[in-house]
Amino acid sequence: MPTSNTFKYKTKRKNLILRVAQGHFATINSHTNYYIDVAAQKSRLSEAKAVAEELCSYIYANTIVDTILCLDGTEVIGTCLADQLTRSDFVNMNAHQTIYIVTPENSNAGQFFFRDNLIPMIAGKHVLILGVSVGSGKTVEAAIDTVNYYGGMVAGITAIFSITEKCCGIPVYSAFNPKDLPDYNLYPAHECPMCKEGKKLDALINCHGFSKL
Repeated sequence: MPTSNTFKYKTKRKNLILRVAQGHFATINSHTNYYIDVAAQKSRLSEAKAVAEELCSYIYANTIVDTILCLDGTEVIGTCLADQLTRSDFVNMNAHQTIYIVTPENSNAGQFFFRDNLIPMIAGKHVLILGVSVGSGKTVEAAIDTVNYYGGMVAGITAIFSITEKCCGIPVYSAFNPKDLPDYNLYPAHECPMCKEGKKLDALINCHGFSKL
């Protein structure tokens, strides 16, 4: 973790844990006063299962899910979520009566796209988007545009952490939210009060982790 001000919040659900560090951090779009460490949720099966169980509890029984679109390295969570949804007899409309797990590629221009052999897993399918966090919403908005472009239908948005309940009018379900971090703040880089106070950045952060400065 990038600073000594680190915290671990446990929940009533076994293995569902929020790990954070407090400081001054920069993403590609914003500055924030918390770094949320999701490495364990993305890599450790027991924690991925716990996140999936929590997210599954928020998705209503009438939600149709054919495909889970995994962003930011969330494939392990996505697989566990698909397992939970199929166990719960969630409705899917594809011919194989299963749930596809897909990950988009990034073009040099930063746009999401799918290879021809994956497009049938999106086109005409009800797609649940899964990400690490929903902050500014730019990554999720790009994912929504991509699903729509390939002829899919966005069934919902899920994330480990989200500061919003909707993105582009679509419900966002998250395992954690600002109620778990009441003083969490996200600022446009040019409006960051910590920068205005002359406080130096502790680290650059993204979905892969952090780089100390």
